[in-house]
Amino acid sequence: MATLALDPRLSTVTASFVNGKHSMLIDGQFVSAASGKTFPVYNPADGEVICEVPEAEAADADRAVRAARKAFDSGPWSKMTPSERSRMIWKLADLFEQHAEEFAELESLDNGKPVSVARVADVPLAVDLFRYMGGWSTKLLGNTIPLSAGLNFHAYTMREPIGVVAQIIPWNFPLLMAAWKLGPALATGCTVVLKLAEQTPLSGLRLAELIQEAGFPAGVVNILTGFGEGAGAPLAQHDLVDKVAFTGSTEVGKLIAKAATGNLKKVTLELGGKSPAIIFPDADMDVAIAGAASAVFFNQGQCCCAGSRLLAHDSVFDQVVEGVSNIAGRIRMGPGLDPATELGPLVSQEQFERVTGYIDSGTKQGAKIAAGGKRHTDRGYFVQPTVIKDVKPDMKVVEEEIFGPVVTAQSFSTDADLERLAAQANDTIYGLAASVWTRDISTAHKMARKIRAGTVWVNCHNVFDAALPFGGYKQSGWGREMGAEVLNNYTELKAVTIKL
Repeated sequence: MATLALDPRLSTVTASFVNGKHSMLIDGQFVSAASGKTFPVYNPADGEVICEVPEAEAADADRAVRAARKAFDSGPWSKMTPSERSRMIWKLADLFEQHAEEFAELESLDNGKPVSVARVADVPLAVDLFRYMGGWSTKLLGNTIPLSAGLNFHAYTMREPIGVVAQIIPWNFPLLMAAWKLGPALATGCTVVLKLAEQTPLSGLRLAELIQEAGFPAGVVNILTGFGEGAGAPLAQHDLVDKVAFTGSTEVGKLIAKAATGNLKKVTLELGGKSPAIIFPDADMDVAIAGAASAVFFNQGQCCCAGSRLLAHDSVFDQVVEGVSNIAGRIRMGPGLDPATELGPLVSQEQFERVTGYIDSGTKQGAKIAAGGKRHTDRGYFVQPTVIKDVKPDMKVVEEEIFGPVVTAQSFSTDADLERLAAQANDTIYGLAASVWTRDISTAHKMARKIRAGTVWVNCHNVFDAALPFGGYKQSGWGREMGAEVLNNYTELKAVTIKL
């Protein structure tokens, strides 16, 4: 850990935070785990331990939930006006923005992603999300409803906060996912227990310090570090929790849904994907090839909506595969803190083994490696950006979410109509996202209607905005993140009828 502070690419401010004592935020206080346990956090660029953080367990989860319950039921948060909540969220966004470079460095160090990407994507999108949601605090409106029962009634609806929310976020975009979860919950007047991913807790712990600095009342936001079994499961099961919001794998999402049945708490799930990137022969090939490469290699392929199934028309298939493979071969790999790095390491040894295992599975089943396919350097969790061709629909690399910089390439026939192509694109248990690359506006609109996914991008991929709802069909989840739509996840709708 001492050598980390000497890394010239890490600012003294960030190094000082990383090397300091790390505590969880519960009921307005920074505390250790009740058991005193801690666990190590690793630098994915070299596999070295960089710090220790508290290991929350059931007792810590219970304490945090009870603090959130008190803050919601009788604390000052429940008595704040919408405009007061809005100003507090905006203050947090301003503080966040003031420390933008520190957060970019923490994300890069903790997650492995290029710091250049964190600066232009993760951090500004998180700031924008808080500001966007802060604006909604004063706009949670109801309606007056004319009743068929007659004119002697006055009926209206109102939206109220759902209550105490347990939020469990993943490691691929730790800072951005914290914003996606906290923003709408706070805007609607809920209180929160946020469990950070055990692989990437640092930016969330730094955010906890800003939450305190912004003046949020005790218990409104509680932030835990720990593992799914020890801290996540007790939150999902807790009878004083009114809702669980989870982002992560489909397998864990199913466990969350089962755990929530005890008191029938509300659940939203943003889960896995196996998203197609579909290239038609009339597309601008330079744009489509570069876009398809970015669709899967962005964030080391650790995106739930990564374009991991490349579908290209027969007439351009070879050109597309060669083009994406050439880009893969030119991508500069290295530690995230290196400003020249374009693709960093995977987040952990476990993820490294998962991704390389899928590559091995594909080659054993007869697929061919067109680019990459190997480990990069003997330190850290680096996997070369990989293009796999000669695949069949029933191969694991085609069917299952890999969550790494790996894309499978398949062609579609010249005589395939849009119905058959859409069926090929929809041949997955997931339905999170897709991209369509074409100059034909009619084809674009038709495919957007036929693809069963929560997001369809046309001539682009991985475009996000605080105003755009994001979520999936099928086993990609329940509900939506961001946009006005997310507010429904954190509110209850009450109907009031008065006889005049």
